[in-house]
Amino acid sequence: MSKEKQYASIFELDGMPKFSQALPLAVQHLVAMIVGCVTPAIIVAGAAGIEGKDRVILIQASLVFSALSTLLQLFTIGFKDIRLGARLPVIMGVSFAYVPSMQAIAEDFGIATILGAQIIGGIVAFIVGLSINQIRRFFPPLIAGTVVFTIGLSLYPTAINYMAGGASSAAYGSWQNWTVALFTLSVVTVLNHYTKGFAKLASILIGMVAGYIMAMCFGMVNFDSVATASWFQLPELMHFGIHFEPSACVALAILFAINAIQAIGDFSATTTGGMDRLPTNQELKGAITGYGICNIVSAFFGCLPTATYSQNVGIVSTTKVINRCVLGLTAVFMLLAGLIPKFSAILTTIPQCVLGGATVTVFASIAMTGIKLVMTEDMNYRNTSIVGLAAALGMGVCQASASLAAFPSWVTTIFGKSPVVVATIVAVALNIILPKTKEVPVDDEK
Repeated sequence: MSKEKQYASIFELDGMPKFSQALPLAVQHLVAMIVGCVTPAIIVAGAAGIEGKDRVILIQASLVFSALSTLLQLFTIGFKDIRLGARLPVIMGVSFAYVPSMQAIAEDFGIATILGAQIIGGIVAFIVGLSINQIRRFFPPLIAGTVVFTIGLSLYPTAINYMAGGASSAAYGSWQNWTVALFTLSVVTVLNHYTKGFAKLASILIGMVAGYIMAMCFGMVNFDSVATASWFQLPELMHFGIHFEPSACVALAILFAINAIQAIGDFSATTTGGMDRLPTNQELKGAITGYGICNIVSAFFGCLPTATYSQNVGIVSTTKVINRCVLGLTAVFMLLAGLIPKFSAILTTIPQCVLGGATVTVFASIAMTGIKLVMTEDMNYRNTSIVGLAAALGMGVCQASASLAAFPSWVTTIFGKSPVVVATIVAVALNIILPKTKEVPVDDEK
């Protein structure tokens, strides 16, 4: 047998490909997701008011457990009928979908309460995975799209506040902050629309580097946290503690149920685009139960909720590279980055205006993804009513949360802090209640 035949093809699910082929493809996946993976931790840390070592630990946990979650989905553990993980080519990372709710919980209760609610959410996701066939019908593309659309809308104020320098900053709204933010956004936009290949794929990363350099020229970057960070450190068990607040648990549990169902879309897109088939029930069951268990375990180490990364799904669908070892190499790079606190500390030095300029495009794409999902169904009067009312009530109640002041505080925590919960409940309820065959008569009179 020749040496060449000992290597698997990068277009095969199993086997070890040549390292020279796997390396650039693994790096491609890494640059597509690493900024998105650590940014939620930075945003939530800001909302909770934690700085220095604690912020570094939060970012470190994000990288380490995103890597471990990815490895579980790629290679699985367990037996034939009881298996955690999908054994499909996907990348896991800390998800923006939870950011609005986590910000609200962090401001009111702190990081420990987020992690406690995450454990409950992980249990919910595990149960959803076990009963996926029965629950799936309640979340068609219309409902999932409405939820994703609302998530995108709810993140826009975060992006704008960051572009202005952060609401708690003394220089909030300064021309320096806006100059750096708009420059970063411009670089990302130009690379997205006028380049191809690696430059287009890494547009957010390159834009952040460009914005970071400009911010250094304005004296916005402080390296004190990097100097004090160690070179190697394992994640710390129970560093932030665990606290269970019922209202926070309900809010995140609903989101975990939604994201468990939403993951079906990502896994389906992966297998359809890269393998020309739909995922099997066994693969979906393993994927979602693995997702739930990973979030339960990672909460004890301070990692915020993880989920499948759609941008990496897009890479798999475009390149048709499905070899699990390629994506496993990406996970190894993530793991190494997370075990080096100096790397995590460098990420904490990124000014908020740079993050805002880079991530506003991410938030916009989230909203557009929701619209695309919604538009896969016939937009008749019934369906437009569901989408419109769910988004209106979700965003409206959140923006006027004082309207819930007469209710107990837990009502505000669940329904008034994040529009996603209200939008989800309204969308699911209307989809069940409203008749599917009734059409509104059209008045033909001129």
